[in-house]
Amino acid sequence: MTVRGQLIRFALVGVVNTVTYYGCYLVLLTWLPYVAAHVAAFVLSMIGSFFLNSYFTYRTRPTWRKFLLFPLTNAANFTITTCGVYLLVDVLGFSRTYAPLIAAAAAIPITFVVSRTIMLRPDPGAYAEPSPASGPAAGPASASPSGSAPVPSRAARIDK
Repeated sequence: MTVRGQLIRFALVGVVNTVTYYGCYLVLLTWLPYVAAHVAAFVLSMIGSFFLNSYFTYRTRPTWRKFLLFPLTNAANFTITTCGVYLLVDVLGFSRTYAPLIAAAAAIPITFVVSRTIMLRPDPGAYAEPSPASGPAAGPASASPSGSAPVPSRAARIDK
């Protein structure tokens, strides 16, 4: 899949994630202060975003390692949106109802780059693939640990 295709899918997941976040935020806002509602809604939507990005955007298998690293993709997003919500509501006097939507727009490009890096990073212990210049691999890198069958390429492992 091309980077453009991933970016389009990422944007679609972002729309779903934003709707999920905003719905949770509005519900939680009836019981919690706006910053607490923002944090709780953000965490819930981030979990959903991980699975949507794994299966739909990058077509990769979710792992515990990626799940634990995934919050890094949202660290900048969280910082930008939280500071943005505070700035918009307390400093600039915007409505606390619409401030999260405005603040979220600035974080999208950063989140895509970090997300793509984490989700497509090979898992530790994966076999190295030969470079195109070296031709087909020979020896241990092209065989399974038992030496009986070739190890599938990274692309083949992701698509399964």
